Amino acid sequence: MLEIRRSAERGHANHGWLDSYHSFSFADYHDPKHMHFGPLRVINEDRIEAGQGFGAHGHRDMEIVTYVLEGALAHRDSMGNGSTIGPGDVQRMSAGTGVRHSEFNASKEAPLHLLQIWILPQRIGEPPGYEEKRFGEAEKRGRLRIVAAPDGREGAVTIHADASIYAGLFDGPERAVLALAPGRQAYVHLVRGRLSVNGTILTAGDAAMLSAVEAVTLEQGENAEVLLFDLA
Repeated sequence: MLEIRRSAERGHANHGWLDSYHSFSFADYHDPKHMHFGPLRVINEDRIEAGQGFGAHGHRDMEIVTYVLEGALAHRDSMGNGSTIGPGDVQRMSAGTGVRHSEFNASKEAPLHLLQIWILPQRIGEPPGYEEKRFGEAEKRGRLRIVAAPDGREGAVTIHADASIYAGLFDGPERAVLALAPGRQAYVHLVRGRLSVNGTILTAGDAAMLSAVEAVTLEQGENAEVLLFDLA
């Protein structure tokens, strides 16, 4: 089964300094039909004005993955981590028993565009943790590069959830197929461009939810950047 959710169907909030689209219920946006997909709980597409951001705030018992599209994100947290991440970087913060962090646009001039993803952990009450890694464009060109996985395989960041995240860049004849194990489901979020997912065309911001299928096929890309989630 394949279900499509178009970009315009997402929740939307514009706070001036923050323009955010919500794939799932979040903050003041509540849609009982879109609370989560398997353990995938949040995909927020955020555009943050120069010099603006989120002051120190707390999380617990959530795997938080940040994927920067444009600009630079300054991160600080109560575990002592501090860094600036940009396009190609994947950041994982395991909130566990509790962590506080702040996130700001590192630039005083340029906007910041990112995806923040929340995934429900397999166990609650674990110690908090942090990790970040860079995945260059060449690693994602015409293929699905695993960037987050429970076992950290192939150099991915380690998330404590029954989920794996792949990133890919597709254009022209480039094509990739991901086989799904029995009982698994997939969520495809098209970050930008245009792409065919199992024969259905997506454009930027669209999502495809797939269950009871043997594989996910990505092809016919036009400057496409995509995230694919393999989920319990």
